[in-house]
Amino acid sequence: MSRPLQVYLDDRDLEQLELWAKNRGWTKSQAIRVAVRALTRRPATDPILELTGDIDNLPADLSANFKRYLDETYVAEPQAPYRTRRRSRPTVRR
Repeated sequence: MSRPLQVYLDDRDLEQLELWAKNRGWTKSQAIRVAVRALTRRPATDPILELTGDIDNLPADLSANFKRYLDETYVAEPQAPYRTRRRSRPTVRR
């Protein structure tokens, strides 16, 4: 059985909801139901996904700017230049 729910949104949030629902061909009610289900579903059983949020003090935009943060923190050692080994001249016996 469905029950009514009244929600007040500011103009910006309402516009975003309407656009998001329109792009998917849904009503606003359908979009809100999907969002509620996504937020309240059971956590994943994947052990990697269960680690989400376990590391403190990460930047809030890490997922959006992962490559930039990786480039700032990871420094690869330069490869040694390729050199041919010089052979010493054979000793001449006299």
